[in-house]
Amino acid sequence: MNDTHSNDDIIVKAFSEYLKNKKLRHTTERDAIFEKICQIKYLFTLDTIRKQLENDNFHVSRASIYNTIELLLDAKIVVRHQFTSTNVQYELKCIAEQHHHIICTSCGTIGEINNEVINNPFSKYKIPRFTSEYHTLYFYGICSKCKYKLLPKAKSKK
Repeated sequence: MNDTHSNDDIIVKAFSEYLKNKKLRHTTERDAIFEKICQIKYLFTLDTIRKQLENDNFHVSRASIYNTIELLLDAKIVVRHQFTSTNVQYELKCIAEQHHHIICTSCGTIGEINNEVINNPFSKYKIPRFTSEYHTLYFYGICSKCKYKLLPKAKSKK
């Protein structure tokens, strides 16, 4: 069995245990939303989930998606990223722990950076009187495309 299947099994078991402990039931909508989120191996929005479910001809309300995300946040299966005041995205916690994010302050593009030099010191860092659950870093700056647009244009030849 590879790591992906093992990770998926752990996530499914964790969500089932969470629902059981909270005395909540598996519903068709909740399970479809959860399954779709588990298939996404990158950042997503609530609208991303809705659109993907619609593409599968599965209609679900925004409220159901929002409520399921809140359950997954509480279960510590999903993490919320607040990149800007208006840009909220989500990610499976097991994926979020593996990289950090770069955010262009000009165009809003979000990328991922996975660098062992950055990851290792932070993953081993102990904070007194605090138990860390996970960490992530956000690097804000200007992407190469925006930087190129800001460069002065060469004077046209006559």
